[in-house]
Order: sequence, then C-alpha cells, then structure tokens
Amino acid sequence: MTLSFSGRSVVITGSSRGIGFGIAQGFAQAGAQLHLIADDAAIHERAAELGATSAQADISDKGQVAEALAPLGRIDVLINNAGLELMTPISDGSDAVSDAFRRVIDINVTGTALVTAAALPRMGAGGAIVNTASIWGRVAEPGFGAYVASKHAIIGLTKTWARELGPRGIRVNAVCPGWVRTEASMRSLGRIAAESGEDEAELLDSIVAGQALPGLMEPPDMAQTYLFLASDLASNITGQSLGVDRGEVPW
Repeated sequence: MTLSFSGRSVVITGSSRGIGFGIAQGFAQAGAQLHLIADDAAIHERAAELGATSAQADISDKGQVAEALAPLGRIDVLINNAGLELMTPISDGSDAVSDAFRRVIDINVTGTALVTAAALPRMGAGGAIVNTASIWGRVAEPGFGAYVASKHAIIGLTKTWARELGPRGIRVNAVCPGWVRTEASMRSLGRIAAESGEDEAELLDSIVAGQALPGLMEPPDMAQTYLFLASDLASNITGQSLGVDRGEVPW
C-alpha cells in the first residue's frame, strides 16, 4: 500500500542520518512537504537531496528550537526522532559520565518536549505526533542507564500527551525500534562487546538469532511504520508504543 502525504507539512528531527533520514526518505516519496532538523550541518545537504527545507539546531535549546520552526506555518505531522545514545554506567562516578547522563536526558527527553511544545501552536485537529522510543524503553541494557531511562520517559510522555491532546484532535504515538544498522547502534554494539569481552560480530549474530525474523533492519525499513501512524489509516490509534524489532522483545 502506498500512502500519500501530498500537501501535508511534516517536521522530522534528528533526520541527517540513520533512522531519521530513512523516515525522511519515506515521507519524501509519499509527497510530503518536509522540514528537517538536526544538530549537524549535514542536515542541509540531506534536505537538499529530498527537496526539503532544513534547520540546524540543538533541540535542548529553546531558542534554537523556536528559530528552527519559525519559517513554518501549519504543521500536520511532527516526528520526534532526535536522540543521543551514550554509555553511562552507574559504577562510574566521573564527571564525564555525569555530563553524558545530563546530555542524554537533555536531548532525548527535554529536547523532545521543547520541540513538541513549540510545534503545537501550528498543529490542528487531524495532526499526528510520532515519537521515537526504543525497545530499551520496554527492557534495559546494562551501562546505558540514561538512554534506557530516556526511552522509558518517551513512552510515558507519549501516553500523557495522547490524553492531553486528544481533545484537540491530535494523536500521539511512539515507535520502538529494535536493532537497526545505524552509526549509533553499531557504536553501542561495539561498546557492549568491549565491556563483555565478546567478539562484536558474534554478538551481533547472537542478537539477530534472538529475533523471530532473521536479518538486521536497515534505516529505510522503519519508514512505513511512521507513515502508517501519521496517516489517516491510524485515525483511531493514540497513546500507543509500537515495537518494530523483528520479534526480539515480547510485547
């Protein structure tokens, strides 16, 4: 099935690479008017490839968020995808880990809230918000406390905002990706392997073997789920967190 977003304005954060860019490609193919936001200058090149507008912004900064959204009128769909994944082991009391913990929460939780609050005045009935959570928002991974906590928080915010915004006709859902071949996930895989003393390739094989469906997902594989949740086909779905993990985690 091909979904059309022709004439609809879609904002996607964290869309210069990885899952975010895969989502952007999907919405571009569906005819959406795209506005892409990321914290690195590559966002402008990625946006140009898709015929989209763009803004470089740190979403944990309220002023930068306001500036990034300033050129827009109506927003029909907001995809809160920007996120930061760092190791923050509780046994490491160093300033570096403490700073990393704060930064992960600032981007993943506070930043998501700031973008959503800034976008809402531009959204009306029929609008849709889709947040990127994670399977680690349902389970946990040792050493990634801040990231795991942030993704549990995203699921909580999704449920709360669905209740808050339902009377305005705005739906809010979350996608919980499993292992996807992105720069961030492969970096985390390497760190987990290093901590455990396992071979990285063997660890990845073990993860994939734990899925009900074989194979490692690629970023474009995620797009259809976001398209569905943002579409009228999901008009009766809100407050939900949908796992897309090839059957790795029982839901």
